[in-house]
Amino acid sequence: MPIGVPKVPFRSPGEEDASWVDVYIEDDTKDLYLFINSPGGWVIPGVAIYDTMQFVRPEVHTICMGLAASMGSFILIENPSIIRVMIHQPASSFYEAQTGEFILEAEELLKLRETITRVYVQRTGKPLWVVSEDMERDVFMSATEAQAYGIVDLVAVG
Repeated sequence: MPIGVPKVPFRSPGEEDASWVDVYIEDDTKDLYLFINSPGGWVIPGVAIYDTMQFVRPEVHTICMGLAASMGSFILIENPSIIRVMIHQPASSFYEAQTGEFILEAEELLKLRETITRVYVQRTGKPLWVVSEDMERDVFMSATEAQAYGIVDLVAVG
């Protein structure tokens, strides 16, 4: 491993000592680790990251190191370890578009919302109506709340 590669402490529940996880991967056939600390972002690039994680041969593990809001939580749901999560419906900047573009963007946004909602339903096991209702507003969750919701599998102790 090269000198100066960052490492982060990670301690599983029940363990006394943290192990240091490095952020460098020498062998591209090994599982990948994506560290997330994100206030969110654009929907289409977020879905592209999620799709890429589904496509690559090695398994991609996601680890939240702070905040995973909006598209950050969508990417985190793939295989998570987490601190904080926020889910909500996709948003758009309609004020920047012409009227015709508006309608097209609104239709596309609805399709994206349906896709994102279906992924949350599939990954969390929650009913569609629960996830849809929760996405209507910003829902912030602690690590244990996100685990109870089904967004994360494991909560590391810091």
